[in-house]
Parts: sequence; C-alpha cells; structure tokens
Amino acid sequence: MADDDGTIVIVGAGLAGAKAAETLREEGFPGRVVLLGDEDERPYERPPLSKEYLQGRADRASTYVHPPDWYAEHGVDLRTGVPVTALDRDAHEVVLADGDRLGYRTLLLTTGSSPRRLALPGADLDGLHYLRTLGDSDRIAAALRSSSRTVVVGGGWIGLEVAAAARVAEVAVTVLESASLPLLRVLGPEMAQVFADLHEEHGVDLCCGADLVEILGRDGRVAGVRLGDGTEIDADAVVVGIGITPNTALAETAGLEVDDGVVVDESLCTSDPDIHAAGDVARIWHPALGRRLRVEHWANALNGGPAAARAMLGTGSAYDRLPYFFTDQYDLGMEYSGDAAPGQYDEVVVRGDLSAREFVAFWLADGRVRAGMNVNVWDVTGPIGDLVRSGAPVDRARLADPSVPLPEVPTAAAR
Repeated sequence: MADDDGTIVIVGAGLAGAKAAETLREEGFPGRVVLLGDEDERPYERPPLSKEYLQGRADRASTYVHPPDWYAEHGVDLRTGVPVTALDRDAHEVVLADGDRLGYRTLLLTTGSSPRRLALPGADLDGLHYLRTLGDSDRIAAALRSSSRTVVVGGGWIGLEVAAAARVAEVAVTVLESASLPLLRVLGPEMAQVFADLHEEHGVDLCCGADLVEILGRDGRVAGVRLGDGTEIDADAVVVGIGITPNTALAETAGLEVDDGVVVDESLCTSDPDIHAAGDVARIWHPALGRRLRVEHWANALNGGPAAARAMLGTGSAYDRLPYFFTDQYDLGMEYSGDAAPGQYDEVVVRGDLSAREFVAFWLADGRVRAGMNVNVWDVTGPIGDLVRSGAPVDRARLADPSVPLPEVPTAAAR
C-alpha cells in the first residue's frame, strides 16, 4: 500500500467530484484531497451548456462550480489536464498519463460519460458537433451564429435543447429521430407528444422514424445529410445527441464490477471497499426503488458526490434520492421526479391544463405513482417525490383534481 494513506483521490473533476471535495472539507476531513481532471478547465456544471450558456444568456464564469481560488483556499489539490490511465488497486495508487503514481487511502471515481459517436460515412467532416464540454458548447454557439440551417441528430433532451437554441437564434433546424416521437423512450407517447407539438409550433422540422445513413460534405465540411429513403437535407452544421456512454474503462481494467456503469451499492461503494463511484458513471442500487439504475442528470452529480464523500468518511447513509431532471425549452419549464420508463407504467394521470402546457403528469403502475412531471407548475417537486416514495395506492380522481393539494391526495385504500 502507498505510504500516503491519508489521501483521498477523486478521479474526475466535474460537478460530482468538485462537490465531493467540498463535502470532505465541510465534514472535517483533515487529510490530503486530490482532484484530478483530464480537461484543462476547473470543475463546471453541464446543464447550461445546452441551455442558457449556449443561447448566450449566461457567461462562462456562471458555469463553474467554485471560484478559481476556492481549491487552494480549502486545501484541495486540483490538477487539470491530468488524465488517469490506470488504477493499481493492490498498491492503492492511480497511474497518471505522465507515468507518475499517486497513492490513496480511499478513491472516488467520478469519471462521467462520453457522447455516443456516429459510425457513418462523413462522420469525420468539419461542422459535425457533439455536446459535452464547454468547448463543445462554444463551437456549437459559433456554428449557430454562422449557420442558416442546422440538423440535429437525436430527439432526446440534448437534441431538443440544442434545437430550441437554434430556433431562438432564428436558425432553421431539422431534428432527426429514429423513434416515432422525440423523447419516446424517456416519457412514453403521452408526454412525448407534448414536446413534439412544442417544437413544431416553434418551427422545428421534426423528422421522426428517420434512418440516417450518411453525412454529406463539400470541401471537407458538412453540407447536409442523407436518409435511408434517399431524402437529402441541406445543413451548414450537424449536432449529434444520440446518448452517452459511461466512462468505465479505468474501473473495468482494474477489475471492478461493471455493468452499464460502475456497479455500486446504496452507499456508492464499488466491489472494492476502498473505491466509491458517483455521478453518470455509477450504476446504483436504489433502496427505495428496489433496483439498480444509472442516472445521467445534473441532480445525481450534485447530490451523489457529497453522498459518496460522507460514505468514504463513514458518516453517510443510504443514497436514496429519487432521480430528478429538468429542462427549459422556449417558454416551457419542466421538472421530473421518479423513474417510469415505457413498459414500467400502466397509465398517465394529468392534473391541470394539458393544452396550455400548465400541468402535472403522473405515471402510475398498479395504482401507485412511479414518477411525476410538473410543466410550468412550480413548488410541487417535494410533494411529487413524497407520493413516489410512499409507494401507496392513490385515488386517481383526487390526484387529477388541481383543487386538492398533493399532500392531501388520499390513498385509494383510505377511501
């Protein structure tokens, strides 16, 4: 074992890693804290990259987790532009790209994820973009400023937020989605239609059921796309948002259990008791939901990093926060709490005005609320979460009635 067993090393200098370092100091950990990031930027938050920062409504400084002097002031050894190439579990050391080795008492993996890449002819052309980093957002913003027509590949959250940014910039945009509706795999057909209608009303050309076969180019730059039916769509830029893949290579090579992410228990501990994982990369056993899941959203990094830090110090409890995510597109703001993918629910109950996009939708299975989504209705995330966590059967009529406060919706059994 390395001589310096008072060191906690965090591999991955994103939101989860930065908040873990902050929590270690708040909890009174006196030892050395080293935060390693392969990007040259200090830790920043990613949601603005497809929202207000991309649209020019927020400056770069607002994206950072901490001020530049925070790390030195709190005794956190932040090293940017320093990739980690291997974990030596027997020696309790991480191996850096320059061959240097750094010992640890406990290790936290917050290595995040990477965008899935297209494997098509033309995918190497200039003008094709992925969105993950500040630099990516800067390049896409510049492309929107100079583009007259953009194609977005993928109708998930990133794709639709980029499409909204393009329309705000008055750029013509086509969204290519292989499913019959955008967000279908996340929200199911009932609520996916809400977002399809929203974008069509704002002038987005939604091309669903699309089979993209080639990125067309001219003089080494993107000029459009070709679909499987022969349709060609002109474009000055193409933005790809077809999902992300957890960065598990370090964990897998080191022999940790990996299955669509680094497998961790409810305390975010991996198959090695001296290594924890949090954020996008972690596939967590969720005690309240009774299954493993990997959550790719901001709130999981924000809360998971601190939870892992407390667990490493022996002061934590089970990490049982419900999955939560949000989006802002045009005049629509939304928050989603819980987990109810298509196939995991029986019905959707709506309270409020669906046509005006001021409502709360509830996904039910066996008469119990599995997830809730508030659209342009605020201050209800807590009560929605309480309904999900309770696992109790609900009275559908009262659930749908806006005059009944959510905390007062009785269970079906109580009526």
